[in-house]
Amino acid sequence: MAVTLHIDAARPEWITVRPSPLAELCAALHALDEPGHHPASQSWVSAVHSGVTGDLLTRATVWAPLWGAFRARYLLPLTAGAERSLGAELDGIARLPVDAFTALTVQALIGKNPTSGEPPPDPAGVLPRLRLISLGRYDLGLRLIEDPARFRGELLDFLAAFAAAAFDEEWRRVRAAVDPDVQTRLRQLRLRGVTGAFDGIGAVADDPPRVVFDKLYHATVRLDARMPCVLVPSAHGDSHLVVKHVPGYAIVVQYPVVPAVEAVPVEEMRRRLAALQDPTRLLICRDILRHPAATAELAARLGMTSPQISRHLRQLREAGLVSTHRHGAVVYYRLNVDAIRRLGPDLLSGLRH
Repeated sequence: MAVTLHIDAARPEWITVRPSPLAELCAALHALDEPGHHPASQSWVSAVHSGVTGDLLTRATVWAPLWGAFRARYLLPLTAGAERSLGAELDGIARLPVDAFTALTVQALIGKNPTSGEPPPDPAGVLPRLRLISLGRYDLGLRLIEDPARFRGELLDFLAAFAAAAFDEEWRRVRAAVDPDVQTRLRQLRLRGVTGAFDGIGAVADDPPRVVFDKLYHATVRLDARMPCVLVPSAHGDSHLVVKHVPGYAIVVQYPVVPAVEAVPVEEMRRRLAALQDPTRLLICRDILRHPAATAELAARLGMTSPQISRHLRQLREAGLVSTHRHGAVVYYRLNVDAIRRLGPDLLSGLRH
C-alpha cells in the first residue's frame, strides 16, 4: 500500500523545505510516549523524565493520541511559505475555525484520512468508536464535544509549557542536524527540479511523474498551486515518514534525518559484551526492554534481593546499556535500545522474543 503524489504539472515554487519546531516537538513527544520505537531519542527521553515535573508528564500522556501513529493535521505546518517560530505555529492553530479544529481533532482520534468532498465526522457519532479504541481517546472525545474552544486552549497551553520546560534547548540541538539537510534539498530542487526535492524521501517514478510513499493505506493526491507541498525534516522522527494530504491545507511530508553515528570504541564494546555475559543481566535487559522498572520490582519478578539486582544494574549502567529516570522517590531503569542495536540485530531480536 502506498500514498502516491502526482507531480506531472508541479513547479519548484510549489515546494517548500523548512524545519518546523511544532512538528519536531510533536515527533519528540511521540518518542516520549513510545520510547522503545525511538532509540535515537532515548537520551532526550531520559533527560525529560529526570527534569520535568510529574504534572507535565501526566498531561503529555493524556494528549498523546494527538501525536500518535496518526498525527493531528494542525500539529504540522498548515500552509507553505517561510519558516515560523513555535509561537507563530501555535497561533496558527488558535486561529483555525472551531469547526475545522474539531474535525481535524476527530480525524486524529479515530485515525482516519478524509477524502475530498467527504463531510466532516460528527464528533458525538464517533464516541462509541473511540471507546472501542481506548478510554484515553474516548475521554479526549468527550472533552472535545463538551467545549472545543477550551479543549484547544488547554492543548496549546500544554504544548507551550512543555516546550519551555523540555524542548527549547533540544530544538537548538536539533537544528544542527536538520538545517544541513534543508540546504541540500533546496539545492537539489534548484538544480534538478521537483524530483530532486524528494530524493531519499519517496520513490520517484515516471509515466506519469509521481512520488510513491510506502504507507499502510492507499491514497492519491496531486501537487498543484492549490495544494503545495511542505517538506519537513525531523531528527526525532526516527524511522517514521508522516504524509498529510487533507483537502484545504498544504500537503506535508515529515521525513527522518539520520545523523552520522560515531563508531563505538573497542574498549566500550568489550565492556558492554562483558556485562551481557551474565544470564541474570540478560534477563534484566529483556525485562526492561518492554517496560521500565524499579529495583524492587525487578527483584520481585526475578526472585532475587534488591541488593543483588542493584549490583547487576550498576554494571549495566556503567556499560551504557541502561538509563534511569526518577519519578518522585522511585528510580526507574530503561534499556538503552540503541546501544543494544549497535552490538548486533540478533542480540536485540533475542531480547524481544
